[in-house]
Amino acid sequence: MKAQPIETPWATDTSAVTEHYEVDPETGLSDSTVAARTDQFGPNTLREQEQRSAWQTLFDQFRSAIVLLLAAAGVAAFLLGKFVEGVSIFVVLVINGAIGFVTERRAIASVESLQELSEIDARVRRDGEVVTISAAELVPGDIVILNAGAVVPADLRVLEASKLQADESALTGESVPVGKSSAPVDGDTPLAERENMLYKGTHVTRGTAEAVVVATGMDTELGAISASLAKTAREKTPLQADLDELGHTLVPFLLVVAVIVLVSGWLRGQDLFLMVETAIALAIATVPEGLPVVATLLLARGMWRMADRDALVSNLASVETLGSTNVICTDKTGTLTENEMTVTEYLLPSGSVSVTGTGIDSTGVFEQAGDSIETPSGPLLEALEVGVLCNNASVEPGSEGDLAATGDPTEVALLVAGLKAGIDRSELLETVPEAREVSFDPARKMMATYHETDGDYRVAVKGAPEAVVEAADRVLGEDGTDSLSKADREAWLAESERMAEDGLRVLALATKTVGDSEAPPYEGLSLIGLVAMIDPPRTEVAETIQRCQEAGVRVVMATGDHAGTARNVGRSVGLGTAENTEPVLGSALDDPESLAEAERERLLDASIFARVSPENKLDLIELHQTAGSVVAMTGDGVNDAPALKNADIGVAMGQRGTQVAREASDMVLRDDNFESIYHAIREGRVIFRNIRKFVVYLMSCNLSELLAILLASIVGFPLPLLPLQILFLNVVTDIFPAFALGGCAGDSEIMCRPPRDQDEPILTRTHWTELGLYGALIAVATVGAFALGGQLYGGMGHPEVVTISFLTLAFAQLWHVFNMRDPASGVVRNEVTENGYVWGALALSSLLVVGTVYLPGVSLALGTAPIQAEGWLVVLGMSLVPLLVGQVVLLLRGRLNSPEPDSGNRS
Repeated sequence: MKAQPIETPWATDTSAVTEHYEVDPETGLSDSTVAARTDQFGPNTLREQEQRSAWQTLFDQFRSAIVLLLAAAGVAAFLLGKFVEGVSIFVVLVINGAIGFVTERRAIASVESLQELSEIDARVRRDGEVVTISAAELVPGDIVILNAGAVVPADLRVLEASKLQADESALTGESVPVGKSSAPVDGDTPLAERENMLYKGTHVTRGTAEAVVVATGMDTELGAISASLAKTAREKTPLQADLDELGHTLVPFLLVVAVIVLVSGWLRGQDLFLMVETAIALAIATVPEGLPVVATLLLARGMWRMADRDALVSNLASVETLGSTNVICTDKTGTLTENEMTVTEYLLPSGSVSVTGTGIDSTGVFEQAGDSIETPSGPLLEALEVGVLCNNASVEPGSEGDLAATGDPTEVALLVAGLKAGIDRSELLETVPEAREVSFDPARKMMATYHETDGDYRVAVKGAPEAVVEAADRVLGEDGTDSLSKADREAWLAESERMAEDGLRVLALATKTVGDSEAPPYEGLSLIGLVAMIDPPRTEVAETIQRCQEAGVRVVMATGDHAGTARNVGRSVGLGTAENTEPVLGSALDDPESLAEAERERLLDASIFARVSPENKLDLIELHQTAGSVVAMTGDGVNDAPALKNADIGVAMGQRGTQVAREASDMVLRDDNFESIYHAIREGRVIFRNIRKFVVYLMSCNLSELLAILLASIVGFPLPLLPLQILFLNVVTDIFPAFALGGCAGDSEIMCRPPRDQDEPILTRTHWTELGLYGALIAVATVGAFALGGQLYGGMGHPEVVTISFLTLAFAQLWHVFNMRDPASGVVRNEVTENGYVWGALALSSLLVVGTVYLPGVSLALGTAPIQAEGWLVVLGMSLVPLLVGQVVLLLRGRLNSPEPDSGNRS
């Protein structure tokens, strides 16, 4: 029989649910039933639909306009019998495709390795025995057994629960654990309020449970969100668009130049085949064969550098998008904060006692009025012991000497506070064994435990301040208990509200001694005081946010927590201004299309948003994108996935992030560290500036080849360069210096400038002007060397003369790399001259160029010949002219103008 899912299992009685799935909770499913249902429902896994196949990744490497131009040039070469040229062009295409393919597959493998780390096991009852299996093997009807700390492996209907609480923040965004029971609820109950359901990807913080699987795999709530993400298509990043636009710009330029050459040659009576051959040479010179190769290599290098900083980027082009990011929308818990509650203060009748230390670390001290308390006593000791006793969490030594915690984060914080005072729960329970527990009651908002002591029972109570204060009639002071008046109660509640307004989570602690363990727990209590705790900000976050702001990158916090908590965290990490740290409620984003202009501006200026829903995050991203911003969005939960998908850069957490969040993102932080985003943005800026450097370098080199041929054709000279010589320079020698420019580390001021405008192209009008100037200088030097060589060898038709012009062009292009420095930098010391890769590239390229003259097989293929000393003097002198003139121009510009931010070869 096929077990069809129940539409609303939360509204169905437990016996009806188990009857529907034909399972006895005492024995579980049989192996034969499991096999049949596995065939019916498939494995309990999410489809990895966001990962591209190997074939798709390979196909994507050949989609750019420049690659298509190269392919067209290669086909034309074959059609005209230029087989060496054609083969060379297609070798370039294969190399470029291989680099991009290997790099992107490497990134995909890194993300998949994270998914493997997130695989979990499940304890189930099958054939009457409790066994541990992979969660992927679960089927509807399985009986799952859960304890505190367990990850929920599928969508479950609770059958039995004891003190059960679950952290559903990954799914609902609610940071406080939710109490669970087995009682049915209404069919129209919202997901976040279904107290008898546990959902895949959440985890149990407290208690135990037995539950039946009602949905697996893509049929779970987690799977539904994962499937919806596949419907959103990704747009091209700015770099992809810019490179494609550059390629499209070259097409009409190439056609115009080819027509000029053909017409001018025909008018002068030149042989038509010779003119076609010249046009092919010009086509080879025009199309920058090295551009896609070096761009791919630089982006790949950026991916690897980011991976070294624990930031895994899933595709090459997203590396550059990070460089133009100017808004980071971040969640709070675990990204800006430690995701670990920490007790910061005990408010007692004698005053406030502060507690140092953060997170699950037992190192800390207690201070009151500036004095350290070495050994807690009196009400402080009582408060610490009550927090430790009235507790279901556990803190044990971890595998690496640290502490490992299980349970509600609030209760864990109370245990850690006790450890700071030398109070261990297990040791304390040996002295005052627990006799009874009254579990937390959502209606009463309190919990109590009874402990044996000298024939009586010590009652430890904790709960919401308004509930505990109301239940108390006395207050514990240094000299015993005093009565608690109405005015006293109001004062304690006012202090509680003050703490809550500061973003602290506040509990009240109380105690009493009774003679019977069945005595009512919440009568005649003695109030001890209040305990305040917070999820503290990460230590490095405030400095990182300040550095982001200096870099022109706004940080906007969007959290589901209440306004007080958001305000407190925002202030502590430096969000907002001194005058304005008031949070904006997420409801203000509910209808973004109808916002008035003033309200829109207010929301764009806001840095802290509280009570934000998943839909509000989408609206917030769209609000900033509409204003022209490039938005990065961080997240870890299932509810964050749509926002991660729609952001320009989605950033998921690798340690605590869900699989769905990682699939929806462009970048995964292995260390969950906000600082890694800052470093990734810096790397993106450096990469773009370096890409701009090498584009200017490569294009000016290619233009110099085109202008040299065109100039020689116009004045009636023979071709000063052979087609294969041009291809050799473009594919072999140009690539090494260009790639070396990608090794520039970026100047120290790169993060003190605003990010570049996303609409700014790779090459601005200024860059095209510089490109033309440099190309003309190198072309004139090359044709000049060709003319001088003709005088040396008695005519321009000799191979030695062509070799002189070829060598002059080659070395002029190599020295030209030093013209890529910032005009404001020094001539001798700058980021180009201090780049070791540049010197290595020049040495290698020089050897290759010289080898084309003196290696027999190579010289024959390229049509070069050995030259005399006089010829080398011509080569050296003429090749240095563009460098010297370029340096003079840079010096003049450095004195007259300040450098523009993010200007490519001016970096």
